[in-house]
Amino acid sequence: MMTLEDFRNISLQQLEALLFLVTEGTFSRAAKKMHLSQPSLTKHIANLEAIIGMTVVRRENTGVVLTPEGKIVFDLAARILKLRDETGEKIAGMQQNEYGDIAIAASTIPATYILPHVLSRFLRAHPGIRITVQSADSEEVLNMILNGEKELGIIGKRPSRGKLEAEPLWQDRLVLTVPAGHRWVGKPSVSLPEVMEEPFIVREKGSGTREILERYLKEQANTDLSNFRITAEFGSSEAVKEAILAGLGVSILSIRAMTRELKLQLLKEVPVEDWRIERSFYLIWRRPFNILHHHQLFLDFIRQYRID
Repeated sequence: MMTLEDFRNISLQQLEALLFLVTEGTFSRAAKKMHLSQPSLTKHIANLEAIIGMTVVRRENTGVVLTPEGKIVFDLAARILKLRDETGEKIAGMQQNEYGDIAIAASTIPATYILPHVLSRFLRAHPGIRITVQSADSEEVLNMILNGEKELGIIGKRPSRGKLEAEPLWQDRLVLTVPAGHRWVGKPSVSLPEVMEEPFIVREKGSGTREILERYLKEQANTDLSNFRITAEFGSSEAVKEAILAGLGVSILSIRAMTRELKLQLLKEVPVEDWRIERSFYLIWRRPFNILHHHQLFLDFIRQYRID
């Protein structure tokens, strides 16, 4: 009876010999296909049968026929050799930049409204590369990159931490957003004091949107959010938009987050006097970064990608 230790002595070449023998139908044709002499092929089959302790093929007038035991070995051999070939293809693909994993962390706006479109185009050209994206606020993204949990990050502010590299990718603009039926819709502009008196919805602390807004208010208007009538705080732009539609107040949102609602005329942008808040989204990574071929493919693509 064959033991597990015996099974470990079966070689891939013996399994391949069985596969070719059954496929070709004769020892001579199988040997030719494998670039072996017929005695060498016969020896591979004999050694396989010796290890198993059973006959795997019978010679008949029409060629070779699998025994019941041989059928089991043949089916398993086909699966094993297929896995071998797939492994070789994947390794070769990695060497040709076709395979690999990329782990990305991104703040809400790029993760929700930009990266799906970027990845759709990139992965059509490189289907063997697998990309995972985790959405988090900007501070969490920074920590994930610093801790090595993710390889690349995309956030709406330039990091100040020394171990991180950053380069700008895309531009964004923060705008005053109101529901379509709001009394301000159609006005040329409103003043900042008017905005401060209106029920106001904010993003959570740690978000890039909130940090940019707070910095702008402090540096350009000499005020802060404590002087606003804040009615609610939410952890995503989607939640803020729903709150605006529900009548909880107005808010400052990325123009990137409003494309669909503006087209459907559910939300409206209202100009604010002497107000223009712009920012860049940054690609970040921790030094040193071992850039493999599939990383370079993605980096080249995303650096050239343009958003409207």
